[in-house]
Parts: sequence; structure tokens; C-alpha cells
Amino acid sequence: MVVAIDGPAGSGKSTIARMLADRLGLMFMNTGSFYRGVTLALLRRAGGAADGAGAGAVDLTDEAAIIDFARKVELDYRDGKLYLSGEDVEPYLRSDAVEALVAPLSAIVGVRRIINEKIRAVAARNGVVCEGRDMTTVVFPNAEHKFYLDASVEARALRRFTQGTSGLSLSEIEASIAARDEIDRNKKEGSLQRAPDAFYLDTSGLTITQVCEIIVSKIHT
Repeated sequence: MVVAIDGPAGSGKSTIARMLADRLGLMFMNTGSFYRGVTLALLRRAGGAADGAGAGAVDLTDEAAIIDFARKVELDYRDGKLYLSGEDVEPYLRSDAVEALVAPLSAIVGVRRIINEKIRAVAARNGVVCEGRDMTTVVFPNAEHKFYLDASVEARALRRFTQGTSGLSLSEIEASIAARDEIDRNKKEGSLQRAPDAFYLDTSGLTITQVCEIIVSKIHT
């Protein structure tokens, strides 16, 4: 079984997907981590530290080279964690360096197609709860259960700010999220949009537990 969840950054998709996977006995898969893994690999190749900080300029205009690089990157997903060439890189995937580059990288059509293949290969081995931007529309259009989680920019920025993983101010995070939304909604392929048959839920004023209960009730309906 595939439970697919879409929505903008900070809408609670990852946390909800993890809880659902536990409740349903399925594997949690954060598909955005695949793009972040490729981004981290690029930053490290450009001389960045473990989390990509301090890397030299990464030229995304040479799409052929970036696509070839993405194809060769060794990514795997198990136990809710992304592995890059066998290394658990979860602690580094949401660094400011990765955050600044992942959106334009994921907008490259050839990269998206390669990552989608990697995602489907992992899902084929397991029943999964997955989340991302185009899970219900492109990656798993025939998923048994589809959901679209939303939240205001302000609510999403506050969530990330309180996580303490960013060195940015709250207003800077709001601006970053708004810019990310714009990129995600205008991608040539795999843009952020709600599938007609996906259940819509605004999480701005809801707790994680409340959201999870609503989704579980829909799955069991």
C-alpha cells in the first residue's frame, strides 16, 4: 500500500508521515530527502563540509552535467533515513547550505525523473507512507490514499524557527519559505499542486496528533 502526501514546506508532512507509518505498519519515506541528498553530494564535491557549508559555487546551468551526477549518486532509504553512498546523512539534509540549493536543483526536469525512479525502486520493496511535492500527481498517481496538507507561510516559518536547525531569523525564514513556494509551484515538471482526488487539510491551527487522527480516519473509511 502507498499513502502519498503532498504539500508545501513546513506543512507538517514529514512528522505526520512518520506517525502514520508507525500506526499503519508501513515504512516512512521522506522523498524530499532524495533531492537533498543529491544537493548535499554536489556541495561536498564543491569542497563543502559534512553539511555542505563552505562549498564553492555550484553551477546548475550545466543541466547535462548535473543530471549525469544525479544518476550516479548512490542513494538508499531505510528505517526512515536517507543514505548517501552508505552514510546516514539525515543530520545534514536541512542545513542552510542544502536549503539554499535544493529548490533550484529539484526544478531540473531530468533530475526529477531520475529521483522519481529511485523513489519508486525503494517503494516497490515496501509498503510506504511518502511525502513530497508531487507524490499524488506524478510519482504515485495511482496511490491508494492521497492527501494534501497545507498551512500558512507564517505558521510554517514558526515551526522551522522553533526546530532550531536554522541560523536565520524568523522573518528570513518566512521569506525563504515564500520563495521556495514560488519555485515549487512553477516547476516545469512536478510542480506543487493538489491532485483532484487528494483529501485537503489545512494544518495551521491543528496539532500533529489531530492531523494524524483525521488522516487515519479517512484511510479507514
